[in-house]
Amino acid sequence: MPFIIDVEASGFGRGSYPIEVGFARPDGSVHSCLIKPEPDWEHWDDSAEEVHGIPRKTLFEQGCTVREVAQMLNEELEGKVVYTDSWGFDSTWLSLLFYHAGLRQLFRLETLSKLLSEKQIAIWAKVKQQVTLDLNIDRHRAGPDARMLQRTFELTASA
Repeated sequence: MPFIIDVEASGFGRGSYPIEVGFARPDGSVHSCLIKPEPDWEHWDDSAEEVHGIPRKTLFEQGCTVREVAQMLNEELEGKVVYTDSWGFDSTWLSLLFYHAGLRQLFRLETLSKLLSEKQIAIWAKVKQQVTLDLNIDRHRAGPDARMLQRTFELTASA
């Protein structure tokens, strides 16, 4: 089973930044944490908040610093290949996180599609929909989304 990572953000456009990162380990366990915005991270898209449900105020109250999050990711994922279903966005947001933390990212991010066979791609959407129902997950939160993607990968690989 691959490591799967997901990043939630303040929005999708210019100036957006990571607000939560979560990953699913090969054993299915999940870790996630909120990220306290840096002083110059001011962009906030209310429609993005409607999707992930995380108020900006909560990030300041419960979030870890970018350095704490980057260190945790490096400690847990060092030397590993970690997969995402949204490589373009997630790689940008992780790069921003590590830049502001003043640390080098010690794991490699790859697109999940590299692991998928044609058969998996053909049944992915249907299986993903069922997994979301089965796990009763809170969609658009980083940890649960990473686990949902990992479980979908697992079920499509064995189908």
